[in-house]
Amino acid sequence: MELSVIIVSYNVRHFLEQCLLSVKKASENIDCEIFVVDNNSADGSCAMVSREFPKVKLIINHVNKGFSAANNQAIVLAKGRYILLLNPDTIVEEDTFSGCIGFMDNHPDAGALGVKMIDGKGRVLPESKRSLPTPKTAFFKIFGFSFLFPKSRIFNRYYLGHLDSQVTTKADIISGAFMFLRREAVQKTGFLDEDFFMYGEDIDFSYRLMKAGFNNYYFPERKIIHYKGESTKKENLNVLVYFYKAMLIFVRKHFGNSSYKSFIFLIQLAIFFRAGLSLLKRFLRRIFLPLTDAALIYFIYQLIIPLWASYRFGGGYKYPGTFTEIIVPFYTLTMVLAITLASGYSIPAKISGAAKGVIAGTLIILVIYALLPLELRFSRAIIIIAGALSLLVIPLCRALISLTNWEIAENPFLRVIRTAIAASAESYSKVRKLISETGVRNIVCGRISINKEDIQEEVLGNIKQIREVIKVNRIKEVIFTTSELSASQIIDSMHLISDCNVRIRIAPEGEKYILGSKYIRPDEGIIQFDRPSFREKILEKIKDWFNNLFK
Repeated sequence: MELSVIIVSYNVRHFLEQCLLSVKKASENIDCEIFVVDNNSADGSCAMVSREFPKVKLIINHVNKGFSAANNQAIVLAKGRYILLLNPDTIVEEDTFSGCIGFMDNHPDAGALGVKMIDGKGRVLPESKRSLPTPKTAFFKIFGFSFLFPKSRIFNRYYLGHLDSQVTTKADIISGAFMFLRREAVQKTGFLDEDFFMYGEDIDFSYRLMKAGFNNYYFPERKIIHYKGESTKKENLNVLVYFYKAMLIFVRKHFGNSSYKSFIFLIQLAIFFRAGLSLLKRFLRRIFLPLTDAALIYFIYQLIIPLWASYRFGGGYKYPGTFTEIIVPFYTLTMVLAITLASGYSIPAKISGAAKGVIAGTLIILVIYALLPLELRFSRAIIIIAGALSLLVIPLCRALISLTNWEIAENPFLRVIRTAIAASAESYSKVRKLISETGVRNIVCGRISINKEDIQEEVLGNIKQIREVIKVNRIKEVIFTTSELSASQIIDSMHLISDCNVRIRIAPEGEKYILGSKYIRPDEGIIQFDRPSFREKILEKIKDWFNNLFK
């Protein structure tokens, strides 16, 4: 047996299916076995693998055993000369396996091999090559210096930012998303350490390979798409804790002498710091809209009260302090609670929920007003006018917020997405139908043909002209189909347009759904776009400024 491919999966059915399709093509001329170890998924992954890929060796766990333990289950059974640990949210090129086998055959000192990984937008992922996280290296990574100085030999040694990503080189750490291993190296080094549940096992195993006398290599002549973290979102507090705990386990295991006690303390501090930031971010995100609405409603009342008093009773009249200091805050709180009950603060918040909440809140306040003692009934007209203005101002404020932070508030004026589909005529029709079934407001501008001879009416240009097609037709989304395009063609095209500020999706063979950093399914009728947030844009500008400053 030449190769054993091991994929550990957890609730990423559609990504797993596309991954297996690419693995199947890449292993056509190789004596290869494929394992899928499912960690108790609840999305039909096991049924899909059994039905669509009957030759795959499926191991079903009824609890989530974690990445290391699940991989070890298959490593015990693997018979290949080489073993590949592969994430389910990846797509490999057709010649990826043959290229890696050739490299390993020509480099008997190699224990592990990693390839160039690009994300769902075609950008090179820095974790394709990494250095050993020594105290100084990890310090600069934890506190953001590696982000600010991505090309620095000192500040970004963690990602070896000073090395050319196009050149094959030795690298201390190989990513667990694609870890191509020599069987003899695994036998000498041992299995993955199961103390690492989700993160850090690749760092630990790579370091153990080096201690066992092997070298690890970064091999950019082969590329994969890695959607990165679809089954474990970084915003999840538990994921952050797992990540830093894994680093703590690694330090204690390999650097556990007295000279590293301060570094262990630093890692512990980072765990609490990042966990605290995550909790604070969640809290602020949750209370931002309620506080904003409360301030707006209170301001509206304070604006209307003197105007109405002047109109109703003449200049100089003032309502009693009881009204402005007690009753109005009570009305404001009632309105916010009504918006809450109307799901007006779901994330992302919908304008319809806010509008329903304002209407309901106004009606509730009017009912309460009718039940109050006569001396506390100051003005029904103020309540109605404040409700009407709130119905105008609060949705408008939601729309403005959505322009800078679409994760908090949904943008009702989202521009229609201009889409081009790279496909044959038949696949093009299927994808167009799929888009229409989701109810998305995409404008499909036309087709990018696979070859130059295809010049039918809907064709905008061929795959070699993709940059020009995007520019001329103001395309904001490109959908690639795998029915005719090879994984290599898709990856090369994605990399080519990575700076074009377009959203990239892939429709697997059969055109049953469309995948990207998020995915759509026709039975759900939704599509989600991975637009950069306002915060991400600002951070990108800061990073560019630092790069220019310290060139």
